[in-house]
Amino acid sequence: MIFKLCYVIFKFNLMGLIYFICHMLRFTISVSGITFNSRSVIVKFNKVAYASIHQLKLKLMGSDRERESCNSRHFTWLMKSCFPNPHNATVSQPQPHPMSPAPPTTISSLPDDVVLDFLSRVPPSSLPALSLVCRRWSLLLRSPDFSLLRRRRNLLRHTSVALAATDHGLSAATLLDGAWTNSLFVPCYDAVSLDNFHSLLSHARVASIGPRIFIVGRNATLQYDTWTATVSPRAAMIFPRKKFALAAVAGKIYVAGGGSRTAAVEEYNPVTDTWHVVGHAPRRRYGCIGASVDGVFYVIGGLRIGASEHNVFSRAAGGAEAHAVYASSMDLFDVETRVWLRSRMVPGGGCVVAACAAAGRVYVLTSHAVELSFWSFDARRKCGGSVNGRGGGVFGEWCRIKSPPLPAQVRVDTRMRFSCVGMGEKVVLIQMGGNMNEIRGLRDGLVLVYDCVAGEWGKGVDLPEVYRRAAYVGVEC
Repeated sequence: MIFKLCYVIFKFNLMGLIYFICHMLRFTISVSGITFNSRSVIVKFNKVAYASIHQLKLKLMGSDRERESCNSRHFTWLMKSCFPNPHNATVSQPQPHPMSPAPPTTISSLPDDVVLDFLSRVPPSSLPALSLVCRRWSLLLRSPDFSLLRRRRNLLRHTSVALAATDHGLSAATLLDGAWTNSLFVPCYDAVSLDNFHSLLSHARVASIGPRIFIVGRNATLQYDTWTATVSPRAAMIFPRKKFALAAVAGKIYVAGGGSRTAAVEEYNPVTDTWHVVGHAPRRRYGCIGASVDGVFYVIGGLRIGASEHNVFSRAAGGAEAHAVYASSMDLFDVETRVWLRSRMVPGGGCVVAACAAAGRVYVLTSHAVELSFWSFDARRKCGGSVNGRGGGVFGEWCRIKSPPLPAQVRVDTRMRFSCVGMGEKVVLIQMGGNMNEIRGLRDGLVLVYDCVAGEWGKGVDLPEVYRRAAYVGVEC
């Protein structure tokens, strides 16, 4: 009996070892393209083992004496403890690992183009507060791409801003919804001394890029942020100028004219706070006006320096204004290609007293000693002109439109000064000085508004007295 049992254990020793390995590893192997699973091997092995054990059990219990002397219960327990019943085998199911929740997505983790799209839909009243959230948002809100998205969605708010120098610093008034709103005085002592600030603003040119207004003077440049109401110094021009042309084009500022010593055109990059010479004007001008439409910098009017025509005259100041004649023309500079386009003459001649860009056109106000004439120049190169009764539909086409309705008692002469500001699809004409203060009941500060779509003039709200010797600029943001 003992020998037979040892024989059985030895016989199944190898099979038990295989079973143990399969049971512990529970692996799946593939031989010649046929897949074997360790669980199926275990089940089949158990069946074979049970059949062999059953046959052995019958042999061991062949006689009655052996049946009486052999305790099959102990033997069965021994076999079951070594070889479990394959019918009771349970297949363990793999337990799924709990997935850790993904961290929530924040706005700061989004790419710039997505954040820009989100910010471009915010109401204008919320933009000043959003610019203070972080430096990244501040830069995005002041980028040219942000203004482009706002323009595509017709969400740009157009205003006119008047900047005046006072004994307390910079004061600004904003024309919005037909009314002037005075802002608080902004100290500028950290940027420039008060005496220099008065001199700077009286001869400066101004341009806006988004909410920032750049005040460019002969020897200094200031930046006024309309959102944060702060003034900061910026780099001065390379060449000192006076009464020069200035305009903002594609997020940069361009200047030309304003002196007899140079014909250089300078470009200012507000991101790097640097000036660079990018070209030279075909003629030197003094007292010219700047405007921009569709990537073109327009240098308009002024006095042409160094002219040899028969009507040359001298001014008491001499220098830059000596040997000059009125230039009733425009020079066009393509800022992308750095190429000068063909110059255009203003119809009717005369002296250009004001000019600006609005609604895809350049508007020019000229004086003819006894009357004023108002002209529009179709400057839309990229989007193309649309034929209508007020401006034609071809790039470079001039159209005379209604002259501003000045009061009948006003005498037009060379002492009259105007400022022209583009504000969306409107042109704001501000009378800055002249003989209106000599007429009883009339003072300077008259504001007229021209609707570019309707083609009609309207009366605006007169300027507050403190801003009647100010600098004026259109702001869109």
